[in-house]
Amino acid sequence: MLPTEHNLRHLRVLTSVVETGSVTKTASACNISQPAVTQALKKLEEQFGAQLFERTNQGVFPNELARQLAERVTRALNILDDATAALAPRLKLTATTAKLRALIAVAESENFSIAARKLGIAQPTVHRAVAQLESEIGRELFRRTQYGSTLTRAGHILAHAAQLAFAELAQAEMELSEAIGRGQLSITLGGMPLSRSYILPAAIAKFHEQHPHVRIRVLEGPYETLLTGLRSGAIDFLIGALRDPPPIDDILQEHLFFDELVFVSSPDHPLAAAGRIDLSAVLTDYPWILPPPETPARQHFQAFAARAGVPVPECLLETSSMVLMREMLHAGPYLGCISRHQVQSELQKGLMVALPFELEESRRAIGITTRAHWKPTRTQADFLALIRKDFA
Repeated sequence: MLPTEHNLRHLRVLTSVVETGSVTKTASACNISQPAVTQALKKLEEQFGAQLFERTNQGVFPNELARQLAERVTRALNILDDATAALAPRLKLTATTAKLRALIAVAESENFSIAARKLGIAQPTVHRAVAQLESEIGRELFRRTQYGSTLTRAGHILAHAAQLAFAELAQAEMELSEAIGRGQLSITLGGMPLSRSYILPAAIAKFHEQHPHVRIRVLEGPYETLLTGLRSGAIDFLIGALRDPPPIDDILQEHLFFDELVFVSSPDHPLAAAGRIDLSAVLTDYPWILPPPETPARQHFQAFAARAGVPVPECLLETSSMVLMREMLHAGPYLGCISRHQVQSELQKGLMVALPFELEESRRAIGITTRAHWKPTRTQADFLALIRKDFA
């Protein structure tokens, strides 16, 4: 997530004026002139498109918008300051948005040329920005190899902090848009397979009845990819199967409900109308479509086979796509293992048939995953409140 090109020094001036209530004290604390403080505040008002200060003969005073903005900006700067303090304290004054944007772009692409194209600037500019950061820290931020440029430990610390700080600034801009009723409001969420077919369609439709102009982006992908996006601030929250135990300690998992697995076939499958089904035959005589190995659903399936004393069947297709599974079931004698809620609509419409097995101990916890210290905007909080009301 790339920020608006805000000047980090100007943002520090903003927080100081809100905290001290004084241009004079801020000028002294930031080691700049009073006219420079005044100019910085004016530029921020122009960038954010809102009046943040009341100007009178007695001085410059922050309004409620300024105080709200300063709270978010302080969160962002604290993230950066904690990282720079561990690397090189002077970075607090010398790191700029442009330098940090370059760092993030190279970190994400692992290539300076691709990063330059992504940012729309010349490659030497990207090299220079990273080199300046490395010079200030006194150590390398990337390991250059014939395969690309990968982050060192110092590079990871600074890039991760910059990503989260910029995510906070993006939240600040959206909160300001909410307050003044102007600007684009958006939610970016990671939708795991069950959520895309069971939770999100109804939730998004109901949410848009109340918030018709909010843009919602639903990102798909493997859990590990979505988790990376969440932890970097590119994704606001995830909805879907929770992990037990949580894979890392900087996330929070909120339980909504339990789901269970079901064996499915096409309506014309030989087993679809069978009165009694032999478990060994089901697991060994037909080709299977299964969730990917790293998913809770696949782990539950394998545990079920183990408890039944039956070898895990040969899997001819691994996918989290309900649509692909549905089409494959109709293309041959395949059987599938999938979340019951995920295929609820297909079962009701007769596009799939649930085989008569009780998959004991296949319950999976479904819920919301967020960053540990994430603070939602009002719009994001409204969306999550709707989901909690309907599905918790």
